[in-house]
Amino acid sequence: MDDSELLALLNDLESDRVERKASIHDHDKICEAICAFANDLPGHNCPGVLFVGVNDNGACANLPITDRLLLTLAEHRSNGNILPFPALTVQKKVLNSCELAVVIVEPADAPPVRFKGRVWIRVGPRRAIATQQEERLLSEKRRSKELPFDIQAISVAAMDDLDLDLFKNTYLSSALAPDVLEENNRSIEQQLMSLRFISTHPLVVPTTLGILVVGKNPRQHFPGAYIQFLRIDGVELVDPIKDQKEIDGPLSDLLRLLDEVFQANISIATDIISQPTEVRHPDYPIAALQQLARNAVLHRSYDGTNAPILIYWFSDRIEIHNPGGPYGRVNPDNLASQVLPTIVTHI
Repeated sequence: MDDSELLALLNDLESDRVERKASIHDHDKICEAICAFANDLPGHNCPGVLFVGVNDNGACANLPITDRLLLTLAEHRSNGNILPFPALTVQKKVLNSCELAVVIVEPADAPPVRFKGRVWIRVGPRRAIATQQEERLLSEKRRSKELPFDIQAISVAAMDDLDLDLFKNTYLSSALAPDVLEENNRSIEQQLMSLRFISTHPLVVPTTLGILVVGKNPRQHFPGAYIQFLRIDGVELVDPIKDQKEIDGPLSDLLRLLDEVFQANISIATDIISQPTEVRHPDYPIAALQQLARNAVLHRSYDGTNAPILIYWFSDRIEIHNPGGPYGRVNPDNLASQVLPTIVTHI
């Protein structure tokens, strides 16, 4: 958080994201505030801020901000009283000409967070011990974060980010039999939810899967959701580039456009002399390229990387690079024993 954001919070009233303390004499109150911010019951998905060195009315308390004071605040993170350990930063700041210690607490990935065994939450400008119902809500937030990445909700996305026409007219007709569709009387929202394209907790928002498959602009939320294609006139990356393209869009468009690029770049030799009928010999079979490219798209990692899939078409070979690593127990040392037998079996 920059100083302008902190200043806006400091000048505002205490809330479920802001608390002020004149000193650090009451360590339990400090820990309760940290615990409550980490639980983020309102679901802001934004840090909570504890300002130390300012009175409840916003007036500067003229508290000396020393190294010892900052160290004492930082020790609350891992002294074992708050579990699981909260993610926080402690900084010295000068805001409104007042020296402050600022504790910025990130929302926990695995709530509920407890201080000395109790779950603390923010209820507007005050702290409170969570009720059984509120603890259940926090536990549901934890379970939602433990879902596989592809069906996790994207909190900053909205239903308008999904192309509902694409979903109804293209996806459903290709994924389900016509008689099933004819008998299906569920709403669009129910259909999207059953396919894990949207999440309804805590809000109705698209999931990673929904954005990638039927999103209007997947790169808006996943900058690496595209394919970088390079046709190179030579055998090294430093050789001249004959053609280059960025291929993106929802999954069906991306694969269709990629097939068009492959078709345009395949060279076909025709034999009309040694054979009684014309025989065409492509330098690369389109079915093989489609299989390799689809594997790269479907098995790449979208989590924690903005790198695209890279396809380098050299004069003597094609290289396909997709973000991520080998799956499960597979590694470069056991690749032959783990993977190749499966490939041979399926061939």
